[in-house]
Amino acid sequence: MLLWSIRAAFLLAVLGVAATAFAVGSEHGQPAVGGSLGTAAVLVAVAVVVADARRREKHITAFSTVYVGMLGGLLLGWLVGNGVESVLRVSAGGMGLTEIQTAGVATVARLWLMLVACYVSVSILAQTRNDFRFIIPFVEFTKQVKGGRPLVLDTSVIIDGRIADLCDTRIIDTRIIVPRFVLQELQGIADSSDKLKRNRGRRGLDILKKMQSNPKLDLQMHDGDAGELKPGEKVRVDERLVLFAKAVGGRVVTNDFNLNKMAQLQGVDVINLNEVANSLKTVALPGEYLSVKVVKPGDQFGQGVGYLDDGTMVVVEQGRNLIGQEASVVVKTVLQTNAGRMIFALPEPRPSGAYVPVGQSGTHAPVAPPPGTPPTIKPADGAKS
Repeated sequence: MLLWSIRAAFLLAVLGVAATAFAVGSEHGQPAVGGSLGTAAVLVAVAVVVADARRREKHITAFSTVYVGMLGGLLLGWLVGNGVESVLRVSAGGMGLTEIQTAGVATVARLWLMLVACYVSVSILAQTRNDFRFIIPFVEFTKQVKGGRPLVLDTSVIIDGRIADLCDTRIIDTRIIVPRFVLQELQGIADSSDKLKRNRGRRGLDILKKMQSNPKLDLQMHDGDAGELKPGEKVRVDERLVLFAKAVGGRVVTNDFNLNKMAQLQGVDVINLNEVANSLKTVALPGEYLSVKVVKPGDQFGQGVGYLDDGTMVVVEQGRNLIGQEASVVVKTVLQTNAGRMIFALPEPRPSGAYVPVGQSGTHAPVAPPPGTPPTIKPADGAKS
């Protein structure tokens, strides 16, 4: 809304300039010239606004390159032009030039030198902008960026798709960057002759399209490359991703174990989506009651295996006869592995046969037997049952 207000104010100002040009032309008896100049000014302004609105992705580095290059070129051209003008004035008599001709030649030479200096400055800065950062154009600009350090997405985490669901929860309020070389790798996977790879690549492109259409998400397709790479140098995408994240001061988001380790060795912060998912799984303590459906036999004799809603594996000892049933089990031990969390449990003894859910957690606990039910007598220690 603010951007369109600025554009509207700019167009109104240009209309005012056009009206002024028409009025001045009318006062001097040339309304057609004034009207033509005003119309040209309005058309140029409309073209600038349309081009600005169509180009949605803009980079401050491009602006700073042109800005600093133009300033340096104009200053250098002005200084050299003054020297050239002084030389022309001193040698004007010897060359047979009048004062008016000398002034004209000096003006042309100064304009030519300014154009050459501006072109050379902008060209050099455009080719070396990754080697350093400009200070003046970045003053107070970082406060307009959402959150803190940006998140740099890996190809694997895009294909995985869980990052889009995580963004829908609005828990991420920082800028998300997808480098151009990651997008190219994703496009290459989508064009693969292997059907499985092709489907994975197309899924990744669909995920990016979904994230790009999210109005609450600041997703940026970055054209930049790693600052430490030299022209013509070829490296793997993972290495380029780590160097790129280091250059922009971001954090890599991935579920690739090898990329995770490589980034940590180079001092780049990594967010492993698998670790995030494991940290959000149900916390079960020994002695708690769980309700789980046993779906298949385990590796050991007599074991049954079930899964909680979050995908946590529950290994039920002596639960093979419960396959296909919803069983209430007691947590025995909890094992944390690289692949996730595993729960080992035992079928719950049912002296009363009555169990009710506890709250909304899905866990179960035994209730007191109905009135009149004879109590269960526990045999004394050492007694035979």
